[in-house]
Order: sequence, then structure tokens, then C-alpha cells
Amino acid sequence: MGQNRAEDRVQAVPFEELAALEVPLGDLLRGERATLGKSLLDVERELKIKAAYIAAIENGDLSAFSSQGFIAGYVRSYARYLSLDPEWTFDRFCGESGFSGVHGFSARQAVEAKRSLAEAPGRIDPNDVIKVARVSFTPERERLFSNIEPGALGSVLVLVALVAGIGYGAWAVLQDVQRLQFAPVEQAPDTLAQLDALGGAAPDGTFGTGLPDDAATSLPRADALDRLYRPQALDMPVMTPRDQPLATLDPDEVGALAPPVNRLAGAAAPVEELLPGSAVQVTERTEDQVVLFAVRPSWVRVTSASGTVIFEGTLDAGDSYELPISEVPPTLRAGNSGSLYFAVNGVTMGPAGPGTSVARDVVLSADAISDSYVIADATTDPDLAEVAALVLSPEPAVEE
Repeated sequence: MGQNRAEDRVQAVPFEELAALEVPLGDLLRGERATLGKSLLDVERELKIKAAYIAAIENGDLSAFSSQGFIAGYVRSYARYLSLDPEWTFDRFCGESGFSGVHGFSARQAVEAKRSLAEAPGRIDPNDVIKVARVSFTPERERLFSNIEPGALGSVLVLVALVAGIGYGAWAVLQDVQRLQFAPVEQAPDTLAQLDALGGAAPDGTFGTGLPDDAATSLPRADALDRLYRPQALDMPVMTPRDQPLATLDPDEVGALAPPVNRLAGAAAPVEELLPGSAVQVTERTEDQVVLFAVRPSWVRVTSASGTVIFEGTLDAGDSYELPISEVPPTLRAGNSGSLYFAVNGVTMGPAGPGTSVARDVVLSADAISDSYVIADATTDPDLAEVAALVLSPEPAVEE
């Protein structure tokens, strides 16, 4: 049925002109098929003839056919498909391939047929014919860059260069903004020696360097120091108001007429002369001395601010107890308090309480005792004068 449709579609063309051409039939068939834009698989699909047989017809290979009885029909059908003369094509095929057709065998033809079959090469697999065909059975695949035009590549390169330039410019600006520069100074400051303000003063009132010659030469110049340590000028001068009238000013004491001041003599003056007339404390102030003593037996307990008992016992007549120095004064609890007295910095005060009563929570500090008690009266207690003289008198020096 496929062959009938191909025959109805094809119109035979005379090939007298083509006969004069010395072109192999295989090349002619392949050229016509390429003109139609058909591959071997397209021909197989339309003519229902294997692509291996079509390739064998184009190559003039008779060994690819399993039976030679179909060769004549295949050649003529393929010629009609390519709009060629079937008889002319078959004659050319027989002449080039040595095919003589299929008909009754004579004895001679049978011998020749056996001889040709014996000399013929081994049967070739149709798949091998397809593999060795000079023309591809399938349309060639498009290459990866076949649809890319050179103009598009140029545009892409220009775009890449533009993006790279913009990125590099942004990076350069960012680096320039974040860069920290140090401005060099005109002259780096040198380390100077520690000089005494009055060490280099000469007796005649002039000042010297007080340094060796090599050290003096390494000092920077005066103009460099003035430029380095020069104070900044104020935008507005600071005015000191004067409430006194101008008539009170003495022109001989201030201004250009003021007498010159000998700064060397003022600096060399004793320090004591510059101090005010009032007494100045130059040593650490001593703490007040508080002593407890009894004229008759009295029980005493001294407790610190933290609750620790510093001293507890009975003071007999003439016994004394000197309080230790502490930041927080201790407290006193005493029995027979009328016989207990205080000596604050050599001054006798008391007694601690009336008669044989108990004195409680007495703050043992010089200020508290001075505020709470008065100076003791020797007339009220006959034993006080003798005991106080014994307790408060300094101990005689021991002679060696």
C-alpha cells in the first residue's frame, strides 16, 4: 500500500541527459534524497523498506539482502520515491552491482550462481550496514553553540565588562572611604630631660641650661617649641571686672612703671616666710588618752563596739587601766561607780556614778566623757587627791 501511494505521487522524468553524466548511482540517489531533506529512517517509515536495504541499494551491496527476489522491487520503488525513472535506475543498479535479476536457472547459470555464492563474502548483518553507511540515518543533532551568533557574544562581553567596571568602582570607593591617613607633622617631638626650674640658676640672677654641651645641642630650638606648645587664641578675651574706681590704682605698683621683680630671689626665699602667721600642723595629730583608775575597789568591764570584752576585772585602790586606741570608742559597765574616775589627757573627771550604783553604757571617748562629766572635786572624796597624784604622775627615769 505504501508503494502504491509513492507511485501515485511520483511522476517519471526522462533521464537521457542524466545518462551522459558519469556519476555513480549511489551518489545520485543520496543527492536526490538529500535534496528532499529525507533521512534513511524517513524513507523506511514512508516506503516500509528497511533502512539497511536502502543503504545497500545506495552502496550497491547485494550481500545485505536476505533474498535477491526483492531487490528489483526495492530499487524501482526507491527510484519512484526520488522521482527518478525506475527502469533506468534499475539498469544502472544492475550494471554497477552485477545484479542480473531472478529468472529460470539453466545449468550454466546454476554453476555460475553457486560459484558466485561461494566467492561472495559472508553475510553482513543489516545493523552493520547502517553503521558503515556514509550518510547518517538520522538527522544531525544541533550543536550546543550552533544557534549562538557572534553579535550576541559581543553584547554579552560588553555587559560583563560593564558590570565588572561598576563593581570595581564601588569597591574602590568603599576602600577609599574606610582608609585612615595620618598627616605627618613638621617635626616629631623629642623626649626632653627632666630639668629643675632653679637648678641652673646662676648667682648673678641668670639661668643656665645645667646640662653638658652635647645634651644642650640636642634640645629643640625655641621657635619649634613655641610653635608646638603655643596656646590657641580665644575668640573673645576674658575680661575681669573691677569694682574699684580708677583713682585707687597706684601707677607705681602696676603697669609699665611697676618695679622689677627678682624671681630668683623670690624662688630662693625660705618656705616658712611664705606661710601665713597662724600655726600650721606639720605632724599627725595624737589621739586623746583616756585612763580609768579607782580610789576604792570597783568592778569594771570594757566592751568594744563589736561586742568583744576588752577588759573585765576589779580595780583596787590605786589601780588604773589605759584604754587602747580604736576607731569606735568602747563602752563601760562598772559597779561601785562612785569610786571610779576618768583621766582624760591628764585631767581628772568623774566619778562614773553616785555611791555604790552601777554605771551602764558609758561611752569611753574624750568628747563623750567631757560632755557627760565635770572635773573631779578633791574635797568631796578624801582619797582622790592621793590616788590621782599617784596615777597621773610620770614615772621617774631609770638611771643606768
